[in-house]
Amino acid sequence: MSRPTTDIRAFEAHAPEAELDDLRARLAAARLPEPETVYRAPPDPRRWDQGVPLADLVDVVDHWRTGYDWRPFEERLNRIGQFRTTIEGLGIHFLHRRSPRPDATPLLLTHGWPGSIAEFVDIVDELADPKNADAPAFHVVVPSLPGFGYSDKPTTTGWGTEKIAAAWVELMERLGYPRFVAHGGDWGGNITTVLGGRFPENVLGIHTTFAEAPPGMTMDGLTAVERTWAEETRRFWRHRAAYAKQQATRPQTIGYALVDSPIGLLAWILDKFAEWSDTEDSPFETISRDRVLDNVTLYWLTRSGASAARIYYESHNSLDPELRVDVPSAITIYPRDIERYPRPWAQKRYREIVRWRSPENGGHFPSLEVPGYFVNDLREGLAAVLAAHR
Repeated sequence: MSRPTTDIRAFEAHAPEAELDDLRARLAAARLPEPETVYRAPPDPRRWDQGVPLADLVDVVDHWRTGYDWRPFEERLNRIGQFRTTIEGLGIHFLHRRSPRPDATPLLLTHGWPGSIAEFVDIVDELADPKNADAPAFHVVVPSLPGFGYSDKPTTTGWGTEKIAAAWVELMERLGYPRFVAHGGDWGGNITTVLGGRFPENVLGIHTTFAEAPPGMTMDGLTAVERTWAEETRRFWRHRAAYAKQQATRPQTIGYALVDSPIGLLAWILDKFAEWSDTEDSPFETISRDRVLDNVTLYWLTRSGASAARIYYESHNSLDPELRVDVPSAITIYPRDIERYPRPWAQKRYREIVRWRSPENGGHFPSLEVPGYFVNDLREGLAAVLAAHR
């Protein structure tokens, strides 16, 4: 007898040793290009002007092949608690850590690209069972986006951010969480915005590091800092977003390299960790090399380089310009993130901003770069969201 579509099944990750041996063999046999022609001695962020420097890549590849161990991360996922369920015909994987606290609030965390659930594994326990009894606690749910990690790969078009948001509401309801708070950045921030705008009966409020303004905003009345944010965001999309255009138009083409070559996959992802982090030379100034490799290895073992890229094909520039978020919203804009929208612009979409922060440090991956600040900020932001309901 087939299981009902609402069934939730426990899941454990365990990569066959033969796949890890194959990965190491591919790394050992890799063909690499000559060094970049803009070489500069470190530390210097301009070393990355043509992409990942050869010397840096060789160093990471050597560690990946001879020093890195996938098993501790795999065991970490299994300890947190992994599950799968089928929604709209697609298998969805997620982490679920229930809090022992009776006052805990359900919290949905959504990752983006080139991230994964690896962005949140180091903070799940602290959010669910904080050491400080006065800190708010959460029942934490961390789904893998369709086409990412251990979620299924869509075989037809249609799995854009609107459909994903609806699937997340269904997932939370199946877990017994008809009302919840949500957080996300990157694609996770886009999906969190859709959740707050489309499902106010389910979403108590949101916290996001991505507060995309509606189109057509004017520079009039902005402060000098806000004008800089707006100009740098526009510059990013005009001059530094070739990766997004490629994945939005030809994800299948780049997908062959990402699924066949671990070197290609590593370079494609590492380039973004370097460019989008708040560092002066290397992403490993703030993010551990092993955590980056956990993320890349997850993509490799699940063969999800192409399927993950397709979220751009499905949803690039798709956020409804008329969508408005009326649930309480807490917004944090990190100084080295790739998109930073001025508060006057953000307020045109997020109409009940209960907390706004712009810290001094952090980039696109704050849960990995500044985890202590990120957890406290997330707690305080969600506390403000929940207080707005009292």
